[in-house]
Amino acid sequence: MRTNATAQNGFSLVELMVSVVIGLLAVMFATRLMVGGEQSKAASVGGSDAMQNGMLALFSINTDASQAGWGLNDDLVNGCNTRMTDAEGFALATAARDGAAITPLAPAVIADGGTGSDTLTLYSGTGMAGAGSTSVWQNYIGGTSIGVASVSPFGFNQGDVIVVAPEPAGGDCTVAQLSAAPAASVLQIASGTAWRYNTGNLGVLYNGGQARVFNLGPANKLSFHTWSVSNGVLQLRATDLAGTAARPQAVVGNVVALKAQYGFDTRAGSAFNPKAGMRVGRWSTAMVDADGDGSTGAPGDWQRIAALRIAVIARGAMPERPAAGQTTCTATTAPMTVFGTAAPAGVSASPVQVALGVPNDAVSWTCYRYRVFETIVPIRNAGWRP
Repeated sequence: MRTNATAQNGFSLVELMVSVVIGLLAVMFATRLMVGGEQSKAASVGGSDAMQNGMLALFSINTDASQAGWGLNDDLVNGCNTRMTDAEGFALATAARDGAAITPLAPAVIADGGTGSDTLTLYSGTGMAGAGSTSVWQNYIGGTSIGVASVSPFGFNQGDVIVVAPEPAGGDCTVAQLSAAPAASVLQIASGTAWRYNTGNLGVLYNGGQARVFNLGPANKLSFHTWSVSNGVLQLRATDLAGTAARPQAVVGNVVALKAQYGFDTRAGSAFNPKAGMRVGRWSTAMVDADGDGSTGAPGDWQRIAALRIAVIARGAMPERPAAGQTTCTATTAPMTVFGTAAPAGVSASPVQVALGVPNDAVSWTCYRYRVFETIVPIRNAGWRP
């Protein structure tokens, strides 16, 4: 008797191999899709982070710069080499005058960082009069009192910060603080823990009738600010922010550089009329002989600062990875250039190339995406002169 073999149903080996290949292709395409999506997400998120950080940083600095020079716009004060002692540690920014180091009071002082980040110091008083002053009436030969012609019309109060300036200009100015309410035309500058800017002596002699005292307002509102970038963080040292006079406070992260330039009004002779408005004729990170008197960094040059050009470079928070098969990132391939456009019209640009590396960063700067934020801030107090 003969029996027939029962038919077997199922996949053949060839069909199984084809199915495996199709599955592997599907996984490969899905993986590429996911990787591409993550890369796009990282780029988008990085761009968004840089946008937020850069805008916040620039807004903070812009607010300071727009007020710079208030109370310092008198020709006797603006650009005067100034002595100041602060018990909490704030130090005036150093600049150069014909190669010699000085510490000028001015709306802004820029420390050039080359291809790295600059340091920008902005000075502003808060006195209601803006440039309230009185004459030194008696010879000041040292000590804790200054004899003046009158104080009551100008609102001098206990705790106010003052600047004593020689008249005519030429000598050093000094910063001190009123330790008592003015009485009998005498300003007291006694030392003590409550008077952070006093040492009990100005350290400079002034002749009666040849000096003036300017009131910068209450000490707790004195706006002397220094902006800098360190290790990818925008930082601030300030006289009116507790604990930051000596040590900077972190303000915004993932900021790799701050750059700044002076905008000088270089008009000569009678064409320079600050009361009729200042006009930028030249941009420069370094101080120049803006008034053409043969001296670079003299008070007249600081009084020619009509505007500031400020740039902030921010980066995304998350670095990108190298492309498949590559060992280096290509998110950013070259340093960035700021201040490359001519503004205002007819004024030549002075472009600056900026390195993007952050010291001690374990990730290469080429793995990040960056954004540049620029603005021009008029020094509006420069034209409001007594």
